[in-house]
Amino acid sequence: MENLSRREFLLLAAGGAVAALTSQGCNSISIPSTPETLADKPNIILIMADDLGYECLGCYGSASYKTPFLDRLGATGMRFDHCYAQPLCTPSRVKIMTGRSNARNYIKFGHFDFTEKTFAHVLKTAGYDTCIVGKWQLIGRAANGPYDAGFDEYCLWHMEDAFAPKDSRYRSPKVIQNGKPLEGLDGKYGPDIFCDHICAYLERHKSKKSNPFLLYYPMALTHGPFVPTPDSKDWNKKKAGNNPKYFADMVAYMDKIIGRIVRKLDELGLRENTLLLFTGDNGSPRAITTEMHDGRSVRGGKSLTTDAGTHVALIANWKGTTPAGKVCTDLVDFSDFLPSLADAAGAPLPAGVTIDGRSFLPQLKGKKGNPGQWILCHYNPRPEKTKLIRFARDKRWKLYAPGNHNRAGKLYDVTADPLEENPIEPGRAGPEASIAGKRLQAALNSLK
Repeated sequence: MENLSRREFLLLAAGGAVAALTSQGCNSISIPSTPETLADKPNIILIMADDLGYECLGCYGSASYKTPFLDRLGATGMRFDHCYAQPLCTPSRVKIMTGRSNARNYIKFGHFDFTEKTFAHVLKTAGYDTCIVGKWQLIGRAANGPYDAGFDEYCLWHMEDAFAPKDSRYRSPKVIQNGKPLEGLDGKYGPDIFCDHICAYLERHKSKKSNPFLLYYPMALTHGPFVPTPDSKDWNKKKAGNNPKYFADMVAYMDKIIGRIVRKLDELGLRENTLLLFTGDNGSPRAITTEMHDGRSVRGGKSLTTDAGTHVALIANWKGTTPAGKVCTDLVDFSDFLPSLADAAGAPLPAGVTIDGRSFLPQLKGKKGNPGQWILCHYNPRPEKTKLIRFARDKRWKLYAPGNHNRAGKLYDVTADPLEENPIEPGRAGPEASIAGKRLQAALNSLK
């Protein structure tokens, strides 16, 4: 064993993992047996902005912010109009990594159940190298947390406080790389540090002999505090303060970072074999109001269960594979990401685990796909003090389950009433609303 190359070792390890899954009853599993089969698998980069609603991107109609790189990715790839996250960061991170409803595995805010299988675990069974860069926020295992979540390496801010105080995510951040604090960061900008690490990672994987990789980049931007970026005229101002006026600069810098990553992929000849996905973890902060090209004003709804808190962008760009310029109106839930990544990688789903999502890979290849007809949300971010809210929704209608909150049991036409101010009165609903209510009630009943 000591004479095996790292590549050979990973292939054997992947085979062992899949064999273990097969023994638990998972059928039709294949494992790459040669470097050639691994070489055919796409690299995958999943980027998730922090506190960024769909309305903040130009390609979704924003008139307030400049996002030329993301707009170009949407124009040359595929944009989804109905992607929905959880209303807050930790619930979304747990759901997207596991493909499972918060009803099944959510512990409490800032924590992760490390008995869960993540998309990193799943792709490792197919021979992938895995890396996470950016914001962690899932305490409980200190330096080993990312490893236990399936990542081979990491470069992260907001590790467990006792291990590394989170401090600033922007100027002079505390960043941990593979168990060791990075030094010499005084005066440097956190998002630049993460982008540098990503570009270096890509450099190491430019060879066709390298394993395919999963790179998960939960960004620090555009979460508050709202402070200057290195491109802001106030960057060197000692007391710029926390001011929403800097949000536009932060959105622009987020877009710039993504542009750097795309250019690096082009430079290294990796674009054609890399599936690039971009989304946000929840809606924009409520201190932010965005003007749209159609004349609407959209106030951020972070932590709210309305569209303003849950509707996020989803852009997919896989050069030569995703249909250029197509807008997909299928429903996409955060539980759909894990099965989609597994599908792209040819990896089996974890045996004996209920996965709530379904793959949207067929849509990325220009096919019809099998999207869900509704989305289920179980939301209770701080169980020690918040009230449980559950709802089912489709592209137009939303029904809340009974509970101890002001929307309990109410049905809304979200298209006509995005702020959910006018519930449809029982007995006064038209036939379309009545049918929708019964369909969504059946969906709620399915979530035990």
